[in-house]
Amino acid sequence: MAKPIILSVDDDPQVLRSIVRDLRSRYGRDYRVLSAESGAQALEALEEIKSRGDHVALVLSDQRMPSMDGTTLLRESIPHFPRAKRALLTAYSDIDAAVTAINESDVDYYLMKPWDPPEEKLYPILDDMLQDWRAGFRPGFEGLKIVGDRWSALGHRLRDFLASNHIPYSFLDVESSEEARSMVSSEESGSLPVVVFSDGSRASRPSVAEVADKIGLQTKADRPFYDLVIVGAGPAGLATAVYAGSEGLEAILVEEKAPGGQAGTSSKIENYLGFPSGLSGSDLARRALTQTKRFGVEVLSPQSVKTLRIEGPYRHLDLIDGTTISCHSLMLATGVSWRMLAADGADRLQDQGVYYGAALTEAKAAQGRVVYTVGAGNSAGQAAMYFSEYASKVVMLVRGESLDAKMSQYLVDRIAATENIEVRLRTQIKSFQGEERLEALELEDLEKGETRIEEAERVFIFIGARPRTDWLEGQVACDDHGFVLTGTDLKEAHLNDWPLERQPFLLETSIPGIFAAGDVRHESVKRVASAVGEGSVSVHFVHRHLASL
Repeated sequence: MAKPIILSVDDDPQVLRSIVRDLRSRYGRDYRVLSAESGAQALEALEEIKSRGDHVALVLSDQRMPSMDGTTLLRESIPHFPRAKRALLTAYSDIDAAVTAINESDVDYYLMKPWDPPEEKLYPILDDMLQDWRAGFRPGFEGLKIVGDRWSALGHRLRDFLASNHIPYSFLDVESSEEARSMVSSEESGSLPVVVFSDGSRASRPSVAEVADKIGLQTKADRPFYDLVIVGAGPAGLATAVYAGSEGLEAILVEEKAPGGQAGTSSKIENYLGFPSGLSGSDLARRALTQTKRFGVEVLSPQSVKTLRIEGPYRHLDLIDGTTISCHSLMLATGVSWRMLAADGADRLQDQGVYYGAALTEAKAAQGRVVYTVGAGNSAGQAAMYFSEYASKVVMLVRGESLDAKMSQYLVDRIAATENIEVRLRTQIKSFQGEERLEALELEDLEKGETRIEEAERVFIFIGARPRTDWLEGQVACDDHGFVLTGTDLKEAHLNDWPLERQPFLLETSIPGIFAAGDVRHESVKRVASAVGEGSVSVHFVHRHLASL
């Protein structure tokens, strides 16, 4: 396969030669660096590259060019290579244009001229952008394949698991692909999906755990005892792991599905500090996981905790596979899961057209179709914006009277400005209809009390959350909804068995050495930044607890 392409565009020949020189010096081994002297020439080059079947990783354009400025060029480059990264080279006087481009033209970043020395002002930014592009790059390859029915619940779970863990795969639908039908034997045709691994081995209807074991993900701990065990790899758990590892603690992270938690399914987080063009939850999780492993923290995924046992200063976690890990300190960062929608047919059609959370693996399959979302929070808004790039129309079903009550204003404004998003207020789903997959919705207008049937293939539900604390079996004090109580939220009645003279630390639970951070914690602020902050701060209290043993 030919190397991916970096395209640099500038009408000033001297500047263009300089940037191409620097790009080739740094990236020439892994990328082809091409150049164009105008926006029109660049678009012609992109059309030719696309016709050859090559891939563009990055388009880097000067802002001030005659006939077509950089912002316009980058916007018009999107249909050619939608997933390519786009960046502007700007002078200080063009910063306003660059910010506008980020807000309105899907530009990823802007860089200031001059960029000397490139080791400080150019390469770190481009390294990051290219790493993000590589993470989502799906070239043709002979690697892992899933052959099955598009509407298979197990097939969806396998695809979602692989995508969430950044494992490249290709999906072949037996309904639409002759190649898919030719790949399965008559015996296998009744046991779809079939997973074909890169070594040629095959498995019919494998579990997620079986696939994880086959592709080499770590599911068993290297040692029996740790300073700190972190349960849950959402933003709070990952932040705890990064700071614990960087400060020398022997720590292990246990995640049931994939790093990132609910935030990891967000199509775009636009209000996270330091990322002016936003980043996806998947990118945030990937970056944090890289940091976690860099600092020597073990990561078990997929793996889950079955029970917690407490013996004096020791905390023992019995895992679902029958193994046990023990520790002095435990962080509960299990987050929350979406509440189930109480409508007829919802359970029966789950993962067969009815999805909880963003399920970004379904986006491309929704090309040109109508997609429905349920909910009025930021997650629902982010999903609607993402699906609007693929679907012919996105219909947001909202029980309340407006989006403003629960959704950030920037999302409300963007939804209102997106032509193919329709917001239906005071509307709910009464029932889901279909046999082997979702075929229609029965919708109820709460104002008029009327119902109607609409054809539908995909619904994505975001209707509040419940804490993932059932496995604690009441050992740690929780509120009436199951959220973990910590610090000053613990009242005297919760501390009858508290064995220490000191009071619980800020993020400490009713049991010494067990902490909670992120969405699972009582009255936590349900934002990525606050979860990261809690996870980071918690390591300070972990150190204080360990010092007292």
